[in-house]
Amino acid sequence: MKLILKIFLGLLISIPVKAITRITCIGASITYGATLKDPATQSYPAQLQKLLGAGYTVSNFGVGSATMLRKGDLSYWNTQAWQQALKSRPDVVFIDLGGNDSKLINRVYLNEYEHDYHDMIRSLAQLPSHPRIVLLLPIPAFVADTNQINDKFIVNNIIPQIRQVAYDEHLEVIDLHSLFVNHEQLMPDKIHPDLQGTAITAKRLFDLIVQPQDLSFDIFHKIKETYKTSNFYGYPCAEFTFDNRDSKVVKPKWSAKGHPWVWRARFWGHEPQTDIALLERGFHIVYCDVAELLGNDEAIGYWNDFYKMLNKAGLNKKAVLEGMSRGGIYIYNWTAINPGKVACVYADNALLDLRYWPDTAILKKDYHLVYAGQIAALKASPIDKVSQIVKGNYPMLHLSADDDEAVDPSKNTLLFEQKIKALNGSITVLHKPGFKHHPHSLPNPTPIVEFILQATGFR
Repeated sequence: MKLILKIFLGLLISIPVKAITRITCIGASITYGATLKDPATQSYPAQLQKLLGAGYTVSNFGVGSATMLRKGDLSYWNTQAWQQALKSRPDVVFIDLGGNDSKLINRVYLNEYEHDYHDMIRSLAQLPSHPRIVLLLPIPAFVADTNQINDKFIVNNIIPQIRQVAYDEHLEVIDLHSLFVNHEQLMPDKIHPDLQGTAITAKRLFDLIVQPQDLSFDIFHKIKETYKTSNFYGYPCAEFTFDNRDSKVVKPKWSAKGHPWVWRARFWGHEPQTDIALLERGFHIVYCDVAELLGNDEAIGYWNDFYKMLNKAGLNKKAVLEGMSRGGIYIYNWTAINPGKVACVYADNALLDLRYWPDTAILKKDYHLVYAGQIAALKASPIDKVSQIVKGNYPMLHLSADDDEAVDPSKNTLLFEQKIKALNGSITVLHKPGFKHHPHSLPNPTPIVEFILQATGFR
């Protein structure tokens, strides 16, 4: 009997015990779950726990009205929750502090916000558990009282400082602000999200936790050209000259499986919310300036060389092409020649017919035309290359402002859509009623991001 008991106990000891991943949520009233009927089950940390299930323990250390600022009217540094968070042995820490720092009473100290944020990160990084630390951008505030939490100060002061801290500390940052910018209806008091709103936050953090990461890949080590590093909304950007063209590569804090990437054709940094959202998810963002060659053979040649360099450096064989306005000419003229190198296309109020390009002098030079009258017969536009484009069998998403005064939708996006569908191509057009050419993109880029994630196999 004793022998059997020893064998049984030995088997129990040999069975591996799966470690519990401890997640600590630091924040103010939104983290706590203020205004919800049952914060213990409805706050975003509680909903994150439900999504993750067994194997995870999510702890909520939210304190109403708390600030990151040490000199704030209710500093998180002075709370019992902060001491509890330090003792929680976290594997992952989410920090969501900044909204209350935008109050009038605290704005006088905002020049100390970055310093205090760095100190909090160092305090957490020095813990024996060496946690993964993720910074959260505050959600919007829709209140009119400028003495209280103020979205203008959040956008223009708090968020840039958080991004700078993330850049300095090489930490991840999640843009919750964009996820809520068009969801005022989810905030009954204009500040705190309801149950549906906290579910959005929980789902975003869940996706981050469970997404596989490639921490070993660093494309900067593969760039042979001399480059300088700049800050692209909290992410390192390598700026260099390639084939005598200004070029950029922004790397994520970690790469997603397969090293996906977005190739922006024109207008670097304009309406960057889609690019930022994809950087959060492990995509790279790249740029090679071929302005203003309007997608001619010279431009295609430069881009072919740039693609070869990036592919050799380890990026995915298939790129996500992003083209705003005349960027549409560039992306589709390249994809027409390289259909097998495209994962999907996102075009935005895109020019797709060079006959409607207003600068005829540049157009004549780029395409070696002698007379302006030759432009009408020019067959060098995406609208002329639909049969080549559909050979790639990749999905296309177009945003189209119905009142676009610069690029007529009926002669560009809508006609292109008809031609693509006639050849059984995959194209979706999202209409923006009442909008003109600007602004591009969407304040909340979720529909664009979800399209790209689906096309690249991440959904």
